[in-house]
Amino acid sequence: MGRKRCVGADCSKMAAGCCGVKKQKLSGSPGSGGPGGVGAAGSGVIGTGHCGSDLGIGSSATVAATANVSRVNGLGGPGGNVSGCSGGTNVLSPAPAGYTSGLSPNLSPGPGLGSGGRKMIVSAEMCCFCFDVLYSHLYGYQPPRTPRFTNDPYPLFVTWKIGRDKRLRGCIGTFSAMTLHSGLREYTLTSALKDSRFPPMTRDELPRLFCSVSLLTNFEDVGDYLEWEVGVHGIRIEFFNEKGSKRTATYLPEVAKEQGWDHIQTIDSLLRKGGYKAPITNDFRKTIKLTRYRSEKMTLAYAEYISHRQHHHYQNGIGHPVPSYNHYS
Repeated sequence: MGRKRCVGADCSKMAAGCCGVKKQKLSGSPGSGGPGGVGAAGSGVIGTGHCGSDLGIGSSATVAATANVSRVNGLGGPGGNVSGCSGGTNVLSPAPAGYTSGLSPNLSPGPGLGSGGRKMIVSAEMCCFCFDVLYSHLYGYQPPRTPRFTNDPYPLFVTWKIGRDKRLRGCIGTFSAMTLHSGLREYTLTSALKDSRFPPMTRDELPRLFCSVSLLTNFEDVGDYLEWEVGVHGIRIEFFNEKGSKRTATYLPEVAKEQGWDHIQTIDSLLRKGGYKAPITNDFRKTIKLTRYRSEKMTLAYAEYISHRQHHHYQNGIGHPVPSYNHYS
């Protein structure tokens, strides 16, 4: 069994990427480590980074481990309180399904339920808020006012995908617990405008966007690098590279399943993204320090955002008229 840990307010603020663009083939055998990464790798220095490569999460600064994880509302995770809202396309690990395009008939501001009838923290309102923040920024409007969903702290990621094939357009987040109102404001724009793999987003791209909000929970240190389940857990690894520097890398829970990877392929891909260039042996894999975690994920298409705003009288208090969907389509 894993040993639970807190990744919360005391941890270094950092940013990292999340999910994939293309399903690339792993080069060579699983032991070859898969595709190389182009993102920033963690070096134990406090700072920010982004997704590792076209396939997903990059690496970032080392996260401090502090105390045992607290459990609030039935969710293990970062220190501090957690709570939530609803709607849209729910994805709660261990069922990291994709998301739907077009309009969802069940969007509502009420609380949603995850697996086993557990109350969901993540909500459609959070994705709508991210769209409002980006829309207001791109059109020069005042930022939206304080939203009504919970402002409790969570590690979080904001992911943008675009087009019918849902290509990655930006993905940045933090393992430090941030209050959701400020955290989503910050990482909405950071992921949309400052992911170094992509040019900043433009107005013309808005109607083709999908926004995903992931809240990370249930962090556990484990003693074996294979002690996690594909499609259920996200993983974060720490290791020392050839020069003796500490490096880190992470994948959100859905990445390995989407890419069709097993445990070894996922670990080796993360090592390459974290900058490890030497041959990967089983003995080296055993030196890895692995933390597993889960996430709640919500995804909303732009069309769903517009429908939510128009038909449910969305109450984020934005200071401009509700945009006409036909105007952007």
